[in-house]
Amino acid sequence: MGLFFSPPSADLSLTVYTNADHACYRVTRRSTNGLCVFLDSNLIIWSSYKQSVVARSVGEAEYGAIAQGATKIVWLKSLFSEVGYPCAHVHVLWSDNIAAKSIVENPVFHARTKHLEIDIHFMREKVENGVVEIRYVPTDYQIADTFTKGLARSHF
Repeated sequence: MGLFFSPPSADLSLTVYTNADHACYRVTRRSTNGLCVFLDSNLIIWSSYKQSVVARSVGEAEYGAIAQGATKIVWLKSLFSEVGYPCAHVHVLWSDNIAAKSIVENPVFHARTKHLEIDIHFMREKVENGVVEIRYVPTDYQIADTFTKGLARSHF
């Protein structure tokens, strides 16, 4: 058992999987975020943590996870650039929640998402500037599920 690292390609492709388990903490009703970042086929970052605020819906919890994933992409792009490996192409962020993906893509603000406005502006800017592309992945293929909830052995 272990991690296998292969040499990355010249274009330094980042792929991020994000997921959230909405209101999983019984006392505080906070959600858990899960995140894994791949540099080509190499897993370089993985984390699981409790969200700092209570999400009022599954979409909001998933959106928080997506925003954190995009933040990791921006940070890694900056790090690679500082050490002399700029990566100019769009990086893919996978989520299994269509509602959260729609919040980023829909330019209309709704009253239900007004409190997310700063994260929404941040995400839209990154999508419009070609830094991040958000794609849908079915839950059965969501790698970040391993960081947010207990799964049956068959899923692992």
